[in-house]
Amino acid sequence: MMRRALLALMLLAAPAAAQEGPIASERATFRVSVFASGLEHPWGAVFLPDGSMLVTERPGRLRRVTPDGRLSVPLGGVPQVEQGGQGGLLDIALAPDFSRTREVFLCQAAAVQGGALTRLVAARLSPANDGLTGLRRLLDATPAQASGRLHFGCRIAFGRDGHLYLSTGERNERARAQRLDDLAGKVIRLTREGQVPADNPFVGRAGARPEIWSYGHRHPQGLAVNPWTGSLWEAEFGPRGGDEINVVRRGANYGWPVVSHGREYWGPRISRETSAPGIEDPIHVWVPSVSPSGIAFYDGAAFPGWRGSLFVAAQATPGLVRLTVDGDRVTGEERLLWDRVALRQVVVGPDGLIYLLTFGEEGRILRLDPA
Repeated sequence: MMRRALLALMLLAAPAAAQEGPIASERATFRVSVFASGLEHPWGAVFLPDGSMLVTERPGRLRRVTPDGRLSVPLGGVPQVEQGGQGGLLDIALAPDFSRTREVFLCQAAAVQGGALTRLVAARLSPANDGLTGLRRLLDATPAQASGRLHFGCRIAFGRDGHLYLSTGERNERARAQRLDDLAGKVIRLTREGQVPADNPFVGRAGARPEIWSYGHRHPQGLAVNPWTGSLWEAEFGPRGGDEINVVRRGANYGWPVVSHGREYWGPRISRETSAPGIEDPIHVWVPSVSPSGIAFYDGAAFPGWRGSLFVAAQATPGLVRLTVDGDRVTGEERLLWDRVALRQVVVGPDGLIYLLTFGEEGRILRLDPA
């Protein structure tokens, strides 16, 4: 609650990005422009082959944004969502062979008997790009939880192995992250049809869900494949401090809440330990928090000096974090647009430009252009 209140104050104080002049960073000089506006809590975005963009809005809408920044009316065929708190229509991803199959994957909060949960669905985008058809449910991250509408996680990424990876939050019930009979607080690995791959780490283990790839996660809202190593990287919210970047490894335990660099919002440490045997350490930690959400690796041509970077959308303190990367290590950090605007997601366009989804009811898509 304290963090959300702080975010609201920062958003009210943030100047309009369209007023920015050239900004010099360590390895590039850029301008910020408003690419699109009029969105309510934009959350996830993907580019279509024609250069337009699909954007989810948390209240349950999916819109197409044209290459010149115009918003469509809401698309039809979108699943009904559980909207409230941090729940709603969240991430979106295209199938690797989208040009042939038109297949789209969505993550959402869903209401079921017993409460709410994170749900993964798939559908096909119509040839006219104006609606979804053939909606089908692939996974419910059970069990449902009756209390609270927090920590759904809900990022989607496709690995080099062709399988789908989905992050789930622990729904603000810490013990769920360590339970192997529970799909909350996990990274899940499935085939694109929603089946369990035979080489998942807990297949055949009594009392464990076979969908689990890794566990011990708090609230992972960033998920991306490192284009240079093929590894899966994840960003997750800590509490008061202790935000993490993790390289997600098969069957690994990432420790929440057994170990943590964070504190309770009222002060005490979550755990006396920040590392322990049998627990995978994060490769990067923020204390105090930056509230990392969506992440994207950059290997484009528009900003040659930024190649080899991971961009992280930050909500509190609001701004954009650029991490320099060497293989599966973080070697440096730069903060851009700091204290200016809270961000939900980072997307690299086919033009090599960087698009930022802002956090809030009056949501915008900002674009970074070389100056």
